[in-house]
Amino acid sequence: MIVWLNGTFGAGKTTTARLLQQTLPARVFDAEHIGYLLRGIMGDLPHRDFKEFPPWRALTVETARHVLDHAGGTLVIPQTVLEHDYWTELMDGFDKHAIPVRAYTLHTDRTAFTRRVTADADEPTALQWRLDHRDPYEAALGTWLADRTTVIDNTDATPEQAADRIRADLARGNVPTP
Repeated sequence: MIVWLNGTFGAGKTTTARLLQQTLPARVFDAEHIGYLLRGIMGDLPHRDFKEFPPWRALTVETARHVLDHAGGTLVIPQTVLEHDYWTELMDGFDKHAIPVRAYTLHTDRTAFTRRVTADADEPTALQWRLDHRDPYEAALGTWLADRTTVIDNTDATPEQAADRIRADLARGNVPTP
């Protein structure tokens, strides 16, 4: 099974993934590493984001499939995907391999989000990137993301509470998202 954590940049996906890793238990698959790999190979091609590369989407699906085939268990993938076509391609790929996906969006209101990312001392150089991507996140949330994922509002929640909400949802056995 895959537990996909979506949401705006700086919403707490990586922190929540680490907490889920310890308690589900699960393995964390940071698909951004595939993006780093592809940037080194074909970063000279015009792009704004590595997710634009079709090989990123295909390699994400295939890597997850191979890891699950080899190690079993659960993978937690903390990765922002705001383009509906890319999301559909990923979910169709997992479905083709009969890999169930439970997808969650970690949502923080704009005020709390701005406060959190401004105070982030771990990645201060990511501040402008995160701020620049808030509007596209909200557009995706309003047009398709809330329909295709379970939204976990972590505006007033700690990462531990967000992870608890996801674990509780998983324990209820809710049907994986299409």
